[in-house]
Amino acid sequence: MTVPGRRSSTFIRLLRSGFTDPSAAARLLDADALAAVRADPVLLDALGATADPDLALLGLVRLAEAQTPDELPRLLDTLVSAKPLRDRLLGVLGASEALGDHLARHPRDWQALVTYEAADLHPGLGDFERGLADAHDPVALRVSYRRCLLSIAARDVCGTIDVAETAAELADLATATLRAALRIASAAAPEDAAACRLAVIAMGKCGGNELNYVSDVDVIFVGEAAHGRDEAKGLQAATRLASHLMRICSETTVEGTIWPVDANLRPEGRNGPLVRTLSSHLAYYQRWAKTWEFQALLKARAVAGDAALGAEYIEAISPLVWQAAERENFVADVQKMRRRVVDNIPAAQVDRELKLGPGGLRDVEFAVQLLQLVHGRSDATLHSGSTLDALHALAAGGYVGRADAAQLHDAYRFLRAMEHRIQLYRLRRTHLVPEDDADLRRLGRSMGLRTEPVAELNKAWRRHASVVRRLHEKLFYRPLLDAVAQLTPGETRLSPRAAGQRLEALGYADPVAALRHLEALASGVTRKAAIQRTLLPVMLGWFADSADPDAGLLNFRKVSDALGKTPWYLRLLRDEGAAAENLARVLSAGRLAPDLLLRAPEAVALLGDPEGLQPRTHEALEQEVLAAVGRAENAEAAVTAARGVRRRELFRTTAADIIGSYGTEDSPAEEDHGALVDRVGGAVSDLTAATLAGALRAAVQSHFGDTLPTRFAVIGVGRFGGHELGYGSDADVLFVHEPREGVDEQEAAKAAQTVIAEMRRLLQLPTTDPPLLIDADLRPEGRSGPLVRTLASYAAYYRRWSLTWESQALLRAEPVAGDDELGRRFIDLIAPLRYPVEGLGEDAVREIRRLKARMESERMPRGADPTLHTKLGRGGLSDVEWTVQLIQMRHAWAEPGLRTTRTREALAAAHAAGLIGTDDAQTLDEAWVLATRVRNAVMLVRGRAGDTFPSETRELAAVGRYLGYAEGTVGEMLDDYRRITRRARAVVDELFYGA
Repeated sequence: MTVPGRRSSTFIRLLRSGFTDPSAAARLLDADALAAVRADPVLLDALGATADPDLALLGLVRLAEAQTPDELPRLLDTLVSAKPLRDRLLGVLGASEALGDHLARHPRDWQALVTYEAADLHPGLGDFERGLADAHDPVALRVSYRRCLLSIAARDVCGTIDVAETAAELADLATATLRAALRIASAAAPEDAAACRLAVIAMGKCGGNELNYVSDVDVIFVGEAAHGRDEAKGLQAATRLASHLMRICSETTVEGTIWPVDANLRPEGRNGPLVRTLSSHLAYYQRWAKTWEFQALLKARAVAGDAALGAEYIEAISPLVWQAAERENFVADVQKMRRRVVDNIPAAQVDRELKLGPGGLRDVEFAVQLLQLVHGRSDATLHSGSTLDALHALAAGGYVGRADAAQLHDAYRFLRAMEHRIQLYRLRRTHLVPEDDADLRRLGRSMGLRTEPVAELNKAWRRHASVVRRLHEKLFYRPLLDAVAQLTPGETRLSPRAAGQRLEALGYADPVAALRHLEALASGVTRKAAIQRTLLPVMLGWFADSADPDAGLLNFRKVSDALGKTPWYLRLLRDEGAAAENLARVLSAGRLAPDLLLRAPEAVALLGDPEGLQPRTHEALEQEVLAAVGRAENAEAAVTAARGVRRRELFRTTAADIIGSYGTEDSPAEEDHGALVDRVGGAVSDLTAATLAGALRAAVQSHFGDTLPTRFAVIGVGRFGGHELGYGSDADVLFVHEPREGVDEQEAAKAAQTVIAEMRRLLQLPTTDPPLLIDADLRPEGRSGPLVRTLASYAAYYRRWSLTWESQALLRAEPVAGDDELGRRFIDLIAPLRYPVEGLGEDAVREIRRLKARMESERMPRGADPTLHTKLGRGGLSDVEWTVQLIQMRHAWAEPGLRTTRTREALAAAHAAGLIGTDDAQTLDEAWVLATRVRNAVMLVRGRAGDTFPSETRELAAVGRYLGYAEGTVGEMLDDYRRITRRARAVVDELFYGA
């Protein structure tokens, strides 16, 4: 019978001791097996000190119940009288359900925790080998392995060893296990063992002496025939032994598994032979290996089998590892590796990924390994397989700032400790932080967080992950600035040679010049230099992500020199999150945008305004240009003012295009490439129209005052009228006038011609801005005809002489400047020509096809690749536009949606009207958008127009980056272009030529 109040008192005490289910705990304490110790206060206090008191008590009851009557008293006596055993045993039971299961199955294994000698605190490889010596089959090996693992876990959870020592002991245990597995395999096949020499090389965390509780053990096998034996047969024997070793460790038995042995880091991966000779390994690494393979070999360590062969392997491959940074493709490979993403992690798990997520363990390991590869070729102190040891060496050598290294060291240890405790619970391979509160509570308590374990754990984890994210890039670039800046006494700096090596590895073609720029920007004790030292580590990383980091850094120096004395410039970059990254993307994406910015540096302010990159309306642009022209003293000053607006707005457009195409850390690249093209085409066309309106106003004012003797309108045609101008497009126009009442027709014509000549003169005045050329060659009679006609003259010409190609050209006619009412009347005049009632006759269709075929054969530049020419090539702009225009001229009279000057809009209308199938419409649209983007990219990159891909390597790579292709994939880009345009040409052959 329970004394009143006794139960509630026990309940409260259990609750205070950290039990989450005091009722269940009370029942477990009442178990017969614990009768001798249940009243001992020491036991309850010890249980309350564990990560999970409920789990620890359950494990203890199961262990006690599994003891024989003779052994139980010894367990309980030792438990209450020996604090080291109590802390170890209960600590393990409270942290690991899996090891609790092992103890329940093997109830005598608790005795492995009893000894507490000095040597027992830090066992070595030999101790683990002795612990596995009696295992002669896979099942016994698993039992012995778990017994050894139990001792490591006990020292870990009690704090006897730290996270680095735990990882090293786990690696030693893995080494001993591989040796035992090879011993068992050799005993099972003594003939094979005698026929070969086999060395096991540990890779990854095992090779680096920093293994997890549950991890694949990465290995490479090296084999040779025994002396006097046939090489082929010797390799076959070695392969059988290696395969058996892998099965012994990996297969599931009644005692479970140990861990998978993964040999996929070997040459050729899964496709390569499991075992190779040393000479075969060397031949592969010297000829075929990629940079990531040398990165993996940083941690190679001979661990089992033939010791002499293993040592020969390490000695042979070590020079190759430290020469990897001198390989031809090292920079491209490094850039690919640096841009690796977490795409393979399910979206729901990214925020819980401890290893691969942003700010995770892989970020630290990757950064350290890359710095080792770059600087280890000239500094042997960096030749370590351990991440923490290598980080310490990097700091000691000045390759990483000491404060940064200390923060990264602490963050890495914390994250590894979390990983250890997560895996220890069920001995499962996982890197996901749990979601369940009970799991988080146990994890937090196991890390020593006892007041609010869940909240404290999440706070500490996020803080350390944030440190890793922040320092990941800073780790590369901060020492570069320290190399040229004034340092605190006692700080070690990167040598000029080491700084140059790092810049070269990050993609800078001229490290000496880059260091000069850094010195000019960041040296000194001024506030400006201090802010630059804060900005540049991140800016350098963004520049390195481009195809031309050198140009990005040089342009940044130029802009900084131009704006350095303005109070807002550096403050904008420092305080406005997106401004600095936007500027870095713009400055390193080619020549056009930086050239525009350097002629109007104050436009940097647009990059920090959330609305700053949005295109302005045609009305707003025209109003600003006309107001500027009205304030000017003369025509030249007026056009200079109009050009200033054009320059700023062109920069706005190019910047928005580059940032939308590249994406930023906070905003991914625009996926709708058609929308990008439409925005650029619309913005450039509106800006050109506003500039022409300003030039027209200036020309009229300079010669005629306020009123021109004739009404005058500018009609945009071609890409201009279609709102599809690119950065390097000419402005195709027609000029129309109509004499005012009482004005002689010859006087009116002369006035109109004077205005056109003045507009052309003003727009052709020498300037460093991109040229704006007016092309009126699509007028009636072409270059042979008058430059300007009256509306009545146009009507007479079109009525009597108009050719089919002229009607086709008028499909994209739209008023862009001058007299609005005259422009509308011109559009009304040409409507029957471009949208003929009942459509085109067969003779007209044949004429258009003949003209297109002749243009393809005659106008293609000599030597140009027709599969890559964006305008006249196969499936390019001309193919798509002529196909759409033929559909318009045939059907627009009956389909109002086709009455548009825009190519994509007309194509969509044709599809909506059932005139073109869905697949064909998508194919043509994709090809047209791609060809347009290539033309825009060429202008952005080279600063001058072009209709085909650049031949210079860096320019071609920059076009690829704009189009969304990673470094080193320009071949894939060209293949994709050919494939997309080839499919478009097949549609053109069917729809346009009727093939």
